[in-house]
Amino acid sequence: MAGRTHHVDTHQSVIPGVEAMTLTSNHAFPRHSHDHFGIGVLRAGAQRSWSGIGQVESEAGDALMANPGEIHDGLPIAGGVRVWRMLYFTPQLVSREVEEEMTGGIELVRPTARDPILAGRFGLLFSDATAAAADPFATEQDLLRLVMHVFHRHGLRQPQLGGPTPPVAKALARIDAAPAAPVTLAELAALSGVSRFQLLRGFARELGITPHAYLVQRRVRLASELIRSGSAVADAAQGAGFADQSHMTRAFLRQFGITPGRYRAAFAR
Repeated sequence: MAGRTHHVDTHQSVIPGVEAMTLTSNHAFPRHSHDHFGIGVLRAGAQRSWSGIGQVESEAGDALMANPGEIHDGLPIAGGVRVWRMLYFTPQLVSREVEEEMTGGIELVRPTARDPILAGRFGLLFSDATAAAADPFATEQDLLRLVMHVFHRHGLRQPQLGGPTPPVAKALARIDAAPAAPVTLAELAALSGVSRFQLLRGFARELGITPHAYLVQRRVRLASELIRSGSAVADAAQGAGFADQSHMTRAFLRQFGITPGRYRAAFAR
């Protein structure tokens, strides 16, 4: 049985609104989401992912893409080690870059694709973002070329109409409004006007996760925001609603594959 391999490098990005990360891992990431658009390239190995369009598989050379708030996971195929690089873009940055060319909602519709042009442009921008002294002109150009290619080629579309059913939407709104505040399944069900079992079924059917899993994700994302803004790890745990620092560390590792301490160190450089 293969041993556990997991190494994450968070790189200091010189581009405001862009985070850069390199991962070498056979870690299985549970279903989770990010606040940013994620664009990356799998450099070695292969993985299977659950996405909004169902199960997909990626192999070395394939692009990886995710929308803000989109639930997904990542499992190594046959337990093998995979290596990939990711860039995470704030929605505000993406909207700014595409506003002159595109109108309406921005959404990626392909979680993975074989696209050598995308891979090449991603490589250029990753080098720009992590360079000690990047050329601002080249960086601006490479950023625009990658973003425009991705959204022109891989599925700009209007957001789907309807969204979550009213009971699930009410529970989501409550969690999103105050993820650090204590809450119970019974409280969410009462707020949503359904039974606890109906709410559980609704989350599983519409999001693929439980209400508690969604709450933990939101708390991890809140903790990451607090850490990026300069909070100590213990303070971030308390501010995000975790029982203690160890609870936050376990949740952080499951979702991001990196400890809060290493995450904080990356932004302190």
